[in-house]
Amino acid sequence: MTDLDALVDELDRRLAGADAALAALYPGDRGARQPVHTVYVPADRYHAGTVEEWAAEARSVLSEHGGSAGDLAEALELPPGQAVEVYERVRAKLEREPIEDLRIDFEDGYGNRPDEQEDAAAVGAARALAETVRAASAPPYHGLRIKSLEAPSRRRGVRTLDLFVGELSEAGALTDGFVITLAKVTSVEQVEAMVVVLGAVEQAHAVPSGSLKFEIQIETPQAILGSDGTALVARMISAGDGRVTGLHYGTYDYSASLGVAAAYQSMEHPVADHAKDVMQLAAAGTGVFVSDGSTNVLPVGDRDAVHAAWRLHSRLVRRSLVRGIYQGWDMHPGQLPSRFVATYLFYREGLDSAAARLRAYVGEGESGYLDEPATAAALASFVLRGVECGALDQTELDELTGLDTTGLAALARRPRRA
Repeated sequence: MTDLDALVDELDRRLAGADAALAALYPGDRGARQPVHTVYVPADRYHAGTVEEWAAEARSVLSEHGGSAGDLAEALELPPGQAVEVYERVRAKLEREPIEDLRIDFEDGYGNRPDEQEDAAAVGAARALAETVRAASAPPYHGLRIKSLEAPSRRRGVRTLDLFVGELSEAGALTDGFVITLAKVTSVEQVEAMVVVLGAVEQAHAVPSGSLKFEIQIETPQAILGSDGTALVARMISAGDGRVTGLHYGTYDYSASLGVAAAYQSMEHPVADHAKDVMQLAAAGTGVFVSDGSTNVLPVGDRDAVHAAWRLHSRLVRRSLVRGIYQGWDMHPGQLPSRFVATYLFYREGLDSAAARLRAYVGEGESGYLDEPATAAALASFVLRGVECGALDQTELDELTGLDTTGLAALARRPRRA
């Protein structure tokens, strides 16, 4: 008979390197809430009251063009019952937490300015953000987008980051929700360089080592396919040395780089789907979030124009959610109602089925499905996401699943945060 212990000991020795690499490169869910969107505001337009201004405008647009559940159903071509189910929830969301993730933009939304202007904008925006952090009115996630580390903008991007972090650190306003977005990444070496930059900034401003995190913006073809034919985005995550928290798709820069005509640049163009498929594959199991991009069709103008823009935005948001991409960009206050309506409907429509399957999985009923652990984890994660954004209530979970958020987190394989 085979000496099983000796054989397994030999396998342990042979596979030790692969086991260690798997644990290091694919640690799984990092135990953090993923925001449903990121709102971009040009740095020269940001101030301490920006979030409330966006909220007020979003509520005004909703009142004017979707003033009741019936009006909203007509605007978005929804069954009346669906609109009734989410209408008050969305209004409450616009009061309570209108923006989940805010990015103060020093890149395309800000443009190229004289150094003295960008210096002043960086300091002013950081002080305004610090004010909201102290007042507990900042969105749960917040930060800035800097210019790329390409040669022409490298010095400016690093200088803005240094000024911004310095101001926040001095004000005692650096939080766990602070994140940096690095634009137009074209090489693994730029990610490695960003790690060096963050280390230097941390040291200069007495920020705890390793605490500054960043997102990689995927808006160049080089990030998806390198000159050697490999998917560089996967290597970029590893090169981030544990600091990379997200991959954000840049709809228009990426599409334009591939020669897609302006009229056809969209989150649902085939080139966009290919890029995001690669991003999802690269990020799977790493704990890195994937975010879709934006639509540049804004809900402005007369009633028909606003309703048409809402319908487009809602459809695109739902499309991303169905494809397993749970975050996107919003560029205008009028997009907040359609973002939350589409998101809330997605989670509420799937709640009954997910709850029944979870109850069956933990042995408290039958659902008609024989779910495996991986699917149970996905079901629990789905329900948790719904709770975190406000689409679902804890009382509903108690009634439908018999599980509290701790139980759901365990099923979702989400580690507890310290």
